[in-house]
Amino acid sequence: MTYPSVIRTDNSREVSPLPKGLDRLRMPDHIAVIMDGNGRWAKKRGMKREKGHRAGRKSVKKIVESCIELGIKNLTLYAFSTENWNRPKLEIDFLMQLLFLSLKDELKSLNKNNIRFETIGNLGMLPKKISTYLQKVKNETRKNSKLTLTLALSYGSRSEIVDVVREISDKVKNNIISSKNIDETVINNHLYTRNLPDVDLLIRTSGEKRISNFLLWQIAYSELYFTKKLWPDFRKKDLYRAIISYQNRERRFGKTSEQIK
Repeated sequence: MTYPSVIRTDNSREVSPLPKGLDRLRMPDHIAVIMDGNGRWAKKRGMKREKGHRAGRKSVKKIVESCIELGIKNLTLYAFSTENWNRPKLEIDFLMQLLFLSLKDELKSLNKNNIRFETIGNLGMLPKKISTYLQKVKNETRKNSKLTLTLALSYGSRSEIVDVVREISDKVKNNIISSKNIDETVINNHLYTRNLPDVDLLIRTSGEKRISNFLLWQIAYSELYFTKKLWPDFRKKDLYRAIISYQNRERRFGKTSEQIK
C-alpha cells in the first residue's frame, strides 16, 4: 500500500496519512470483528494455544489504535461466545485471567485515548471477579466519546434474541407494551446493543466464512469481509483493506442503483 502526504485539518493539526484508496469521509460508523485463529496461529508455530491468545491481544490493541486514527466511532469485538464455555477448563481459566489482566493494564489507556468501554452478553456466567471489574471499567470510561469499544463476552445472538422475546412478552403481559405496537424499533430498544448503531462492516479472520451466532439481527445490512489472515497476524494494513473493500461496495438497502445515486 502507498501512503499520501500527511493531511492537515483546518486548525493545522496533523491527521495520520491514509493508504491510497481509503476515503476518510466514507468510514463505516460501526465495525464488528470475529477474531478467529488464535489457536491455529499457535499450532502452526508449535506453541500452546495460550500463546496464540496472548498474540491476539496485541492485535486487539493495534486495531483499536487504527480505529481511533481513522475516526471510527464504534468497534465491537467477539471475544468469548456462549459456545466457548464448552472448551477445556484450563483454556477458559486462562482466557478469563487474560481478560482481567488486559483490562487492568489498559484502563488508563482507555481514558487517555477517550475510549468508552462496553460489554454485551450474559455477564452473569463470568467469574464474579471479572464481572465486577468489567463494571468498574465501564463506569470509569462512561463519559469518553471518541470510540465505543464493545466486547462481546459470553455472547450468543440467539440467546440475545430469546432474551428480547422474553422481555417484550413480559411487558405485553403486564400491559406496558401493546402487541400491535411491536416493530423493529421496539426490538432494537431491547437488544444488548440498544445503544449502538447497526453494524456497517463485519470482518472475520482465519478464512472461515460463517457468522457463528454473532449479532444476527444487527448485521442485517452489513457488508461482510472475510480474510485468511489469522487474528494474531491481523494488522492495520489488513483493516485498511477491509475498509477499502467496504467503501468500494454499493450499499442499496433494498433500492436500485439508480435510486441511491
